[in-house]
Amino acid sequence: ETRAKSATDIFWASAPDAFEVLKGEGLLAKFVPTDTGVPAKIGDYPINDPEGYYAGFALSGAAIMWNSRYVRANNLPAVKGWNDLALPVMFDHVAMAMPSRSGSTHLTVETILQARGWKNGWALLKSVCGNMRLITERSFGVPDGVTSGQFGFGVVLDYQALAARGAGFPVEFVHPSDTTIVPSNIGVVKDAPNSAIAQKFIEFMLSADGQAVLFEPKVGRLPVRPDSYKKAPAGTPNPFAIEWGGGGGFKFDVDRSEKRYAIVDVAFDQLISFQLQPLKNVTKTLHAVDAKIAKRPNAEAAALAAQAREAIALMPFDEKEAQSAEFAEAFHGSNEKKKGPRQAELEQKWASFARDNYARAQQLADKAAQLAG
Repeated sequence: ETRAKSATDIFWASAPDAFEVLKGEGLLAKFVPTDTGVPAKIGDYPINDPEGYYAGFALSGAAIMWNSRYVRANNLPAVKGWNDLALPVMFDHVAMAMPSRSGSTHLTVETILQARGWKNGWALLKSVCGNMRLITERSFGVPDGVTSGQFGFGVVLDYQALAARGAGFPVEFVHPSDTTIVPSNIGVVKDAPNSAIAQKFIEFMLSADGQAVLFEPKVGRLPVRPDSYKKAPAGTPNPFAIEWGGGGGFKFDVDRSEKRYAIVDVAFDQLISFQLQPLKNVTKTLHAVDAKIAKRPNAEAAALAAQAREAIALMPFDEKEAQSAEFAEAFHGSNEKKKGPRQAELEQKWASFARDNYARAQQLADKAAQLAG
């Protein structure tokens, strides 16, 4: 859609930073719902746009979803957080979507980067993704794969697990302790052809009756109205009763996320999605080295394995550069039509950086494997 012509009335999504991008580009119309049953914040996070361009209609938290039957059949452990997905036993049992193709996955990736810090966050993402069965091109490919037993664990938003469980699939999920919860938003598109109807629809979605619809099994969303949870189905988490951020004071910064939205997507693609096989290969080798060292300690092999992991974790730019005006001007996301020469140049540079470092890590891991016996 464009500013000049829109055939769309409502924009409805789970990524609050995407709404900030649209608002900044003048693609949303200001509309403040009259319903007063929604609080201003969930924890320290605003539920509605303070300027009135979009409203929260549901709450979503990053989650790990798993198929209980698959887990039992493969004798896999219970998980509590992101680090568990990087365990050797999880190799080839995990999946997630490309953040450049999924706003909800982008939100999860950005949450990890903010909660763990830029350097440690990317290192964790690479460790987890080294265990991936696949990285899908659509967000619903992950819950679909978990429910069908294609793989055991998936990185999702909680509503995807709730909906699958409501549909009768043998799935469970957990909110990692260092995540946050943010609103899924809804807004009226600028110059919408049916703006009056769009506004009425939003008013309904925020009413007590509209929020009750979110509890229906095949919808499985978490309402933004605290009073809705008085009639919540058994087993439904109440986000207003949970301490988010692991009690460590982590607060999701939507402004920081919005400024580097495209940069994070492109970096993930060039460093992880498009380099998944070499990343998996070296991860598998390192898991084997760890197993050998556990049985027969070898300091030299352990040192080489540590060097390999350091090579994997290296980033071609730091957080300050990611927030810089130069990068902001250069990047326009994964849309080929919008790419400029500077973005294309940096993409090639980052891809080459990843290939070289993963190859070096593989050489180090192979040497470690030889020494470990």
